[in-house]
Amino acid sequence: MARRRHHEEHENHERWLVSYADFITLLFAFFVVMYSMSSVNEGKYKILSDSLTGVFNQPDRAIKPIPVGDERPRTTEPDRALVDEDEQAGQSADSLQSIADSMRLAFAGLIDSKQLKVSGNELWIEIELSSSLLFPSGDALPNNAAFDLIEKIAKILAPYENPVHVEGFTDNLPIKTAQYPTNWELSAARAASIVRMLAIDGVNPGRLASVGYGEFQPVADNATADGRARNRRVVLVVSRNLDVRRSVSGVGSANARPDSALQRAGTQPAAPAAMQAPSAGAVNSPSLAP
Repeated sequence: MARRRHHEEHENHERWLVSYADFITLLFAFFVVMYSMSSVNEGKYKILSDSLTGVFNQPDRAIKPIPVGDERPRTTEPDRALVDEDEQAGQSADSLQSIADSMRLAFAGLIDSKQLKVSGNELWIEIELSSSLLFPSGDALPNNAAFDLIEKIAKILAPYENPVHVEGFTDNLPIKTAQYPTNWELSAARAASIVRMLAIDGVNPGRLASVGYGEFQPVADNATADGRARNRRVVLVVSRNLDVRRSVSGVGSANARPDSALQRAGTQPAAPAAMQAPSAGAVNSPSLAP
């Protein structure tokens, strides 16, 4: 009896595709879960994007040194700055008035809603903004609306060479986080954020400074919610010159007074603007219209 021939089964060389497909499926599911758990911080992304744009598209900012003082040629002629002192002081006052007028025109809506305030005198002007326009509660990272707002302010300030310092204030509600142990850190970080945004938007960094006053210079009663909201603010102080800025920043714009000492310090104006805006008339009164 003839034996039945045994047929060999062919080995399946493509069985690895099943395991590979399972692995790819699991890997895809892993990345889907990871993506769904992640969130993009738009504020940080905007700051990074603007910084990179400034570095690669405007390299002159990175390599141009910040001027310290004015270079004056050695000469036996009298100093023209001393001869024309009164005229230059008047021009500096004109620049403050022009900035104040431009701010009131550009932000009339916010001024009407009492979220922005422009005030000052012949030595400095103040642009006061509610913190709610710029930052989330308890944070110093600007919200999305803050970028457009600060960009508009920067366009008004950039043509002038007046010194600018930014003051940060909070209410008296305590904060204690790893990033901001007290209101000192929070107010200082908020002021620094605004300074950085102004520099990114074209204001000369050599003109800028920031300071945080925490909860210790309130303008309203912290016992009420409305008072606390008014105390949470950021103030941009545009000074006639560096001497005025140092005097004002030492005590805060809310406590500074244009006394005789500051009047004398204000006789030397800041460096002339690279592109002077149209003058709105000299400031002859002791204070600008609120």
